[in-house]
Amino acid sequence: MSHIHRYTRRHGAQLLSQHRTRFRLWAPSCSSVTLEAENLPPVPMTRENDGWFACETPTGAGLPYRYRITPDLLVPDPASTSQPDDVHGPSVVTDPDAYNWQNPHWRGKPWEEAVIYEVHVGLAGGYTRLAADLPRLAALGITAIELMPIAEFPGERNWGYDGVLPFAPESAYGAPDELKALIDRAHTLNLMIFLDVVYNHFGPDGNFIEQYARPFFLQDRRTPWGHAIDFTQRAVRDFFIDNALYWLMEFRFDGLRLDAVQAITEQGWLAELRETVRQTVEPDRHVHLILENENNDARLLREGFTAQWNDDGHNALHVILTGETEGYYGNFAAHPAEDLSCVLKEGFRFQGDRSPVTGKARGSPSADLPTEKFILFLQNHDQTGNRAMGERLTVLAQPHMLEAAYALLLLSPQIPMIFSGEEWGTRTPFFFFTSHNAELARIVRDGRRQEFASFRQFRDPHHRELIPDPNDPQTFERSRPDRREMEQPEHEQWLDRTHELLCLRRQYIVPRLKNAHGLDVTHLTGQGCALLARWAMEDGYVLNIAFNLGAISARLPSPPQGTFLYGLRTTFPSQDLPPASLLAWLEGDDHV
Repeated sequence: MSHIHRYTRRHGAQLLSQHRTRFRLWAPSCSSVTLEAENLPPVPMTRENDGWFACETPTGAGLPYRYRITPDLLVPDPASTSQPDDVHGPSVVTDPDAYNWQNPHWRGKPWEEAVIYEVHVGLAGGYTRLAADLPRLAALGITAIELMPIAEFPGERNWGYDGVLPFAPESAYGAPDELKALIDRAHTLNLMIFLDVVYNHFGPDGNFIEQYARPFFLQDRRTPWGHAIDFTQRAVRDFFIDNALYWLMEFRFDGLRLDAVQAITEQGWLAELRETVRQTVEPDRHVHLILENENNDARLLREGFTAQWNDDGHNALHVILTGETEGYYGNFAAHPAEDLSCVLKEGFRFQGDRSPVTGKARGSPSADLPTEKFILFLQNHDQTGNRAMGERLTVLAQPHMLEAAYALLLLSPQIPMIFSGEEWGTRTPFFFFTSHNAELARIVRDGRRQEFASFRQFRDPHHRELIPDPNDPQTFERSRPDRREMEQPEHEQWLDRTHELLCLRRQYIVPRLKNAHGLDVTHLTGQGCALLARWAMEDGYVLNIAFNLGAISARLPSPPQGTFLYGLRTTFPSQDLPPASLLAWLEGDDHV
């Protein structure tokens, strides 16, 4: 067996040899723990220091097992690496060396090359079917695939944020080695592949940790998902560090997207994670740690995290394109064009100023950060799926305006991310979906409908009944992007536009992207949103993107000069910017 990709975890079942396995469980609330495995008599586990229990067995991979923590409670391993019978079934020992890697020496790609494609593995058909779609995405110009969370969750349908066994790849999508084959296939195609991980909470069904490790959670602090996880505990910190390194080392993911890190109680743990990853992965390997962080904490980006999802950019663009101002879009209702200009020049819109919606200060100064520290998007799972009816921008925005915003997204010196199906302009909705037990399904359905009671469209209870039931299998099926659309002329044009823009990005922007900074943003009209944004690129060139997302024509202050990149409903070197137009060019030497 080759050990090139093995990471020795502190938690869970670890093969010591082909016929010997070590089991470890942190269960400080228990006086005794017994391992119960198939075809073995019960094995009392030895109590070690600091709440740990351990034992070894003369068994190898494929062994189903559980832990008995009280006479009437048998639980799966919280660090299970395979859970074929769902969250309440037995865990199964896996062999980390069983998969035969075709690209064992892959070292990843520099961050500035990233064009991210967010995808839900279940809607894509599972690990194997998604792997079959990768050549199409690579040919289109995508360079990085980001998987929504795949930690084992209850049932077969879920966004993934209800995961309870964070080391076990979701069994409804395929076997662990099929996930490795997906990653291997991505690397063969020169694609990076990232994983969305959730370290701020567990799902509501199948999480037994509090039954045997009460100190895992802060009993006096709650989050929207239950008791907060106690990151002051060494075993807890190690549990999630183990998880990150497990995905990066054994599965060879090229990076992780850390969900909602503002909900992690000990922010110092993030620095520990980042440093441990740096020390553990191969020194010549590109590994990227991406944040989702409502706090807009620019310090984390200065100190080494690769980039952050830029919700401010999405929210400003969404208000401009749709006119919607309910909910958190109220933060961008007053001056969305000014908000967008701040995003394009400085990264975050909220940099310590007060949120009109919450009344609280949010964010920190970010103007010193290079543009590649920010991931820009028009759509993602949250912003689409957290709508009551899951509408895509293709049914919310004027088509020509959306085309101009899409060109801005793909040519911007921030890192672009597109959401599955967006590359052909799908009109398929993306709903919130689950497959919970009957009681939890009722709570989730009623609670979700109540969330929208304050929205104008759903104040009438009869209208709220139209919001799809998350647990209905058809809610999941209706969220699957309709690939037949790609054969229609309108959507073929979207695909061609995506390919053209990503080719331009690869040729002209990526080579000079590293350490690019915003220079200035000029408002070209007194009302609406017509802007000229300029960025200083690494090699001294200046990237210019002028666009008009307003209803009246605008005009550039002087004729553009330099190397023409792209024009939409205008020509180069015209000064005219009609509604829904965009013009991009580089200033610098005559030969680019």
